[in-house]
Order: sequence, then structure tokens, then C-alpha cells
Amino acid sequence: MDARAIIAKVRRRQTPDAEELAWFAKGLASGAVSDAQAGAFAMAVCLNGLSAEGRIALTSGMRDSGDVLYWDLDRPVIDKHSTGGVGDCVSLVLAPMLAACDVAVPMISGRGLGHTGGTLDKLEAIPGLSTSVSETKLRQIVGDVGCAIVSATGNIAPADKRLYAVRDVTATVESIELITASILSKKLAAGLEGLIMDVKVGSGAFMKTTDEARALATSLVDAGNGAGCKTTALITDMNQPLAPALGNAVEVAACMEVLSGQRDAAPRLVALSLELGTALLEQTGMTTEVARRKLEKTLSTGTALDRFARMVTALGGPPDMAQDWQTHLPKAPVVGEVPARSDGHVRAIDGEALGLAVVNLGGGRRVETDQVNPAVGLTEVVSLGQPVSRGQPLAVIHAADEDSAEAAAHAVLSAITIADKPTIPDLIRERIS
Repeated sequence: MDARAIIAKVRRRQTPDAEELAWFAKGLASGAVSDAQAGAFAMAVCLNGLSAEGRIALTSGMRDSGDVLYWDLDRPVIDKHSTGGVGDCVSLVLAPMLAACDVAVPMISGRGLGHTGGTLDKLEAIPGLSTSVSETKLRQIVGDVGCAIVSATGNIAPADKRLYAVRDVTATVESIELITASILSKKLAAGLEGLIMDVKVGSGAFMKTTDEARALATSLVDAGNGAGCKTTALITDMNQPLAPALGNAVEVAACMEVLSGQRDAAPRLVALSLELGTALLEQTGMTTEVARRKLEKTLSTGTALDRFARMVTALGGPPDMAQDWQTHLPKAPVVGEVPARSDGHVRAIDGEALGLAVVNLGGGRRVETDQVNPAVGLTEVVSLGQPVSRGQPLAVIHAADEDSAEAAAHAVLSAITIADKPTIPDLIRERIS
């Protein structure tokens, strides 16, 4: 095996065989492949692509470059992944819902990226909670509670850690082949039997057009199934925030309201959680009707809330999260409304701009070393088609100081268009199996 020969194949628009790509992935993890070679490989793949077989082989090789978990449970092991959006806190709602339906959910999640929030950052807004756990602790929590939302251990898909850092500095992040292998290698290393991919499209997503989202969703489904994991994808609308809250603690609060039975607090969040959960449970053999009924029952009876609270405690959070969550979540010192400047309907929402407004408030990272302020963000964000009157709040800002609150207010006003009532896109665009 030789890295130069493998790179040359991709440069000539040939796909290396599975053995070669597995060797290259192990070389990324071990250091046998140099930074220069990793960058050349990434650029060659970005420009020339890989065949469908090559995507499966690269995904499998990167998965197998480190630890791969195996489970001995009496329940199916399944999970969900989102490509990123704003106000997207589905994981915090869906994982405990699924756990209450007698499946196991070892959810390895990530932190905020660009304008999108990170599940780990949101969960760690809860005082005392840490998502960094050992494999032994992960197994214990999944066995006892049914779900655990954690960060990847140091040796989960190490080839991806290496290649992702190279992609970030070589302008090759957008390659569908490399995105596919990056996402799936970490998820499949968790030992999953089933996976649902939530591929976002719209103003608040990385994929702005349906064609882009469909290409990525198809690649993820084909590679996931080819690597031995039942994989389905939903292409979902992200032309407005999924929940009316953007930020870490405020999104946790929205989730706690939903888990406490207040489904109208975030109807789009509830609707998507049910759709994704139903598709996952169908993979275990349930009918659509049974799966949907089971999931809805977890919200109405409080069993999902109980699972979430038990997970929080197991991760070091407060033991009374279910009963007293309002007092535990941090609150920003400056809170103010952003009034509309005219009458009309909410015609468009620039989700990426709203996400960046939260980042600039301190709720995300401009560089990797930035510290996240869990208390800041936006709440009561209006929805598409909603009628508004001059002076009515478009959102409520939670800020660390007056200056950042004022800057966020300008960003909100620029991001939300008031005009004639729009045609509101469907939440679920397509399903790819």
C-alpha cells in the first residue's frame, strides 16, 4: 500500500478499492499518512468524487480506524442524526421518547458548527452535567436509562478527526463524499442497527436547495445501508427555526416544556420528533400506527420526561430536573423585545442570520477555543406566515450586556421580512429509504 498511489488513482478519476481506502483511513489515524497526503486526498475527492462503492469503503474504513462498540442488549440499538439547523433541539426530545419505547439510543453528538447549535453545548447548559464519559459509563447509562447523549471518546473514528481538521483548512468541507464518511463513521462506530438522517434544507441549513439536500441524503442512505446499518433519511424544511428558541439554555427550556406535555410550546419540534421517531421504530418492525401511538404516549404520560431527567442525573446534572428545571437553567442578565417596524405577515426568515446573531451574543463559537455562554439566545421567535402588528415582538433577546443586545436586535430586524403572507413549505419534503 502506498498513499501516493491511492491519491493518484483519485486524481485520475478512479476509485481506490476497499482495501486501499481502509488502509488509507488507518494511516490517517496512525499518522502513517502525512498532512500533505491527507490534504491532497481530500482535494482529489472534492474535485473528482468517489463511486458509490468508494463512499461505502471510505465510510467503513474510517469507522474501523478506531473503537467500534458492540452491544448485547435485549432491545434494538438505534439513533438519529441531523445535518444542522437553527432551533433544532430534536435530539433532546427524541432520545428519551425512544428510550421510553424500549429501544436503546447511544447518541454520540457534536458541538456547534458555524451558525448551527450543538447538542452537547445545549445539554451542558444544565449545571454539573458533563457529556464526556468513558465507554463503561456510556454502557451503564444506556443499559439503565435507555439513552445517553455524549461526546465521542478519544478513539471513536480517529481517522475522521484527522481528516476533518485537514478539510477545514483546505476548503474541502463541502464534498458530499467526505461529509458522508465523516458523519457515518462516527455514528456507525456506536454499533447501531438503525439510523435516521434528518437532512435540512433552507435558509437555516447548510444545504440551501432541495437538489443539494437530496444528493447528500441519497449518499448517506446508500453508504449507511452499504456499511451494514439500516438507514433512512428525511429531507426537512429549515426556512424557519424548528423551535421558537435559539441558544443553549433557552432550547433546553423549550424541550422541557415539550417533555412536560406542553406540545403547543414548539409544535414544529414535536411534529418532526414524531416523524423521525416513527421512521426509526418502523426499522425495528413496528407498524407506522403503533410506532406513532407509542411515541405520543411517552409525551402524554411523562415517561419521556422521566427518561430525560434520569439521563441528566446520570451525566452529573441535578437530580430534580423533571420537577424544578426552571431554577437550574442559567438566565441572561439583559432581556428585551425586538418590536416589528410594520404591519403584515412574516414572509421570510433568514435562519443563518439568526443563528449567527446567537453566535455573536456568545451562544456559539467563532473559533474553536471560544467559551460558550449558555444563557444567551433568542426566544419567542415568530414563525412563517404569522400576522404581526407594528410594535409587536418579533423575538425576545437574552444577552450578557446592552451592547450585544442592541447588535442582536439589528440582526433580528434584518433577518425577518414582514410583507404579504407567504406559501409555507411542508415540514417534511421527502423520504429516502
